[in-house]
Amino acid sequence: MTNKFTREIARMRRIEGQARGIIRMMEDDRYCIDILQQLAAMEAALRAARMKVLNIHARNCVEAAIATGNRAEQAEKMSELIALFEKMGR
Repeated sequence: MTNKFTREIARMRRIEGQARGIIRMMEDDRYCIDILQQLAAMEAALRAARMKVLNIHARNCVEAAIATGNRAEQAEKMSELIALFEKMGR
């Protein structure tokens, strides 16, 4: 059985590599615009990873709660999603 996050783990490892690259750029006193462009690319990669994990959550955890028919569990998952969207909107 594969981990539901296998692809996202690989994505996060690439982002980790980007972060190390940005640190090296800063240590090498590279041009600020180049560093900012790399930071923007890393932010975009993080946003994409966040959306993929949200999709996994909806397809696994939320769908499972709906399938149980347990209204308390369903309400809990919906509250989690609402709180998450509120945080993401800040």
